[in-house]
Amino acid sequence: MRKSDKLLADLKLLHPKLIDLSLGRIERLLAKLGNPHEKLPPVIHIAGTNGKGSTTAFLKAMLSAAGLRVHAYTSPHLVRFHERIELAGPDCVSLPIGEDQLVDVLTRTQAVNDGDDITQFEITTAAAFLAYAETPADVLLLEVGLGGRLDATNVIKRPALTIITPVSMDHAEKLGSTVGLIAAEKAGILKRGVTCVVAQQDDEARAVIVDTAHRIGAKPIVWGQEFDAFEQNGRLVVQTETRVLDLPLPALVGPHQIVNAGTAVIAALQLEELRQNEAAIERGLLTAKWPARMQRLDSGPLPDLLSRNSELWLDGGHNPSAGIALAQTLADLEERAPKPLYLICGMMGLKDATGFLSPFRGLVRHIVTVPIPGAHEAPFSPDALAEVANRIDLSAEAGADVETALKRIEVLDAAPKRVLICGSLYLAGHVLARQEGVEVQGN
Repeated sequence: MRKSDKLLADLKLLHPKLIDLSLGRIERLLAKLGNPHEKLPPVIHIAGTNGKGSTTAFLKAMLSAAGLRVHAYTSPHLVRFHERIELAGPDCVSLPIGEDQLVDVLTRTQAVNDGDDITQFEITTAAAFLAYAETPADVLLLEVGLGGRLDATNVIKRPALTIITPVSMDHAEKLGSTVGLIAAEKAGILKRGVTCVVAQQDDEARAVIVDTAHRIGAKPIVWGQEFDAFEQNGRLVVQTETRVLDLPLPALVGPHQIVNAGTAVIAALQLEELRQNEAAIERGLLTAKWPARMQRLDSGPLPDLLSRNSELWLDGGHNPSAGIALAQTLADLEERAPKPLYLICGMMGLKDATGFLSPFRGLVRHIVTVPIPGAHEAPFSPDALAEVANRIDLSAEAGADVETALKRIEVLDAAPKRVLICGSLYLAGHVLARQEGVEVQGN
């Protein structure tokens, strides 16, 4: 067992809940640590329901292409906790924190906390701030963990820029039962005098975000008002009131990535280092990588279980909006290269499985539902998830695991096919770990 595994397990025991939204505990701990969050490079703070990670990936690639050193904070991790804390290197390549440095900042933070009540996310966020403050960089891309207003990352009082990606229903038990209430929580990251790039939103979410911005004196730049982005003739067109950019399509797959890429481009234009560097923006669009977001698995133990010329895809989307985006992406793939579509799906028990799966009606031939090993909260059992799918007129059956599901799909259809593994980032992490032949580090 790595030292970080033991430390992370111990830190999880400091609070009875995995999630308990509050700022007081982390503020107290940061004060004891000497307020490392006040010694960071300029921060770009990013909230939203869908697209936070992809937007961060595009921005990171653009900034790196411009010769800047970039820190990035994201969650959850897929395979190793280290993925959450990316540190800038001298060659402008950001890499996950090394084991020795992770153990160092976790140990120091644990010692200063001295057993006080605090969630694992809060104390590891404080440790991340230590690492960022002590490692030179030009910018920190700081992704919200959950919500925004009371998220541990919202101790940053004066970010250089904020971004709100598309808001939709998710984590309703923590953030609110309507899109408007959830949008209000996301808008909690807005700060007086700070520009906020607002991605494409439904009317309710957009109204709440814009009203909040006006009320507190933030400076909103809003999709559909101050800017727009769309695909045209195989290119990404991003336009503002004074400028039109004709750019290559983003490397990440799917129509929803037009929204994320367009949002990242507008965010880039707010930064002095990128405002006139269209070449860096282009390179960022073409080189951005973000695992488990319509990721094609071309080789390895899992793709090898499928017949020749079949396709295996992986996506961690898990809410109704993600289901719509995935279904649209797969419909586009079907139009360009027709193949029968099968899903392998596992979901956490608090997610809206009906909302996620409904967009696939008429598109998917069969679904095999699977468990999520080692989930931090109760997932749907494969039988229960298959029952949800069958109730909405999707053909589904339960499977023991992903390998069994792939073999079952081969029995059903030996011809070349398209298979998507989906429904949970935790499931996606296990798939990637299986591909690499390693164990997932606990969330």
